[in-house]
Amino acid sequence: MNQHYYVAIMAGGIGSRFWPMSRTGYPKQFLDILNTGKTLIQSTYDRFSSFIPEENIFVVTSQEYMQIVEQQLPRIKKENILGEPSRKNTAPCIAYISAKLFQKDPKASLIVAPSDHSILDNKEFERVCGEALDFVNNLNAFITLGIKPTYPNTGYGYIQFEPMPVSKDVYKVKTFTEKPNLDLAKTFLASGEFLWNAGIFVWQVKNILAAFEKFLPDMYELFMAQADKLNGPEEANALKEIYPLCTNISIDVGIMEKASNVYLIPSSFGWSDLGTWNSAYENIEKDYFHNAVGGDNVMVIDAVKCMVHVPKNKLVLLQGLEDFIVVDTDDVLMICKKDKEQQIKDYVAEVKRRKGDKYL
Repeated sequence: MNQHYYVAIMAGGIGSRFWPMSRTGYPKQFLDILNTGKTLIQSTYDRFSSFIPEENIFVVTSQEYMQIVEQQLPRIKKENILGEPSRKNTAPCIAYISAKLFQKDPKASLIVAPSDHSILDNKEFERVCGEALDFVNNLNAFITLGIKPTYPNTGYGYIQFEPMPVSKDVYKVKTFTEKPNLDLAKTFLASGEFLWNAGIFVWQVKNILAAFEKFLPDMYELFMAQADKLNGPEEANALKEIYPLCTNISIDVGIMEKASNVYLIPSSFGWSDLGTWNSAYENIEKDYFHNAVGGDNVMVIDAVKCMVHVPKNKLVLLQGLEDFIVVDTDDVLMICKKDKEQQIKDYVAEVKRRKGDKYL
């Protein structure tokens, strides 16, 4: 294993589209959404530990989740669990880990990945990551992994790429598009020039810091001015000063869409970002009537194509439903049409308006 290779697993989100199972105090990355026996963050950690030194795997999360990470990942070094004092999107998260790593290892190369994705073919994922690391170690380049779309999904971002590779399996990126409408997504699919944006990035730390200096100079200055504190006892206090001044912006909007040295590797390793209940439905084994059922005591009668997630010990009888999401927890029952899943975030906001934070 290369001692200059690192991973930053981003685990600070609240997973509101997986409500009511995912809650603010215990979000989806810490849950066994797919009924595999492992939580999503545990699967992500195990995936990377097969080819990255474990002492080089970091988790960047919200301060309120640090103890959960420590409980769920007993092998990780405590000092590798990094707590952000507030949620400011992915750019500050990446600036933080990059500034910290550069002090520790100026030769560091970094894979940045979300904690809550599903990847079925871990060997192929390892191969693609190795290819990406090789590429960025020879050039001032940023790699993003693109997934061949199988249908016109409106919940994913899309990446357009040049038709001719610059080297084996690596293509120059032309454009990024955030979550298109259905007509545009169909056009992207038909063109063959667009891939889903997996949100997994690979680069040398020194090069991404240079990009921060160019495209997000205020954020760069905030972190670099206190970089010498980011591996010592003053780290937490430094973050309390830095984060309130950071812009809330994604790495895609802040840097990737502006940089001219962004490349893509088309990838097929059974990826899903598990952003919604429908994406979970697609990744869970189904019964004869195409129902994806989580729960030991679910009886299904004349119901088809439903996503069902209920407590293991609760008897649930489902009759006559088609294309529904049914999620039952100790204090919330949600029954929602699958084609309305993108509105679950809105429903959560309405719950907050009417009922306060009790059910969030």
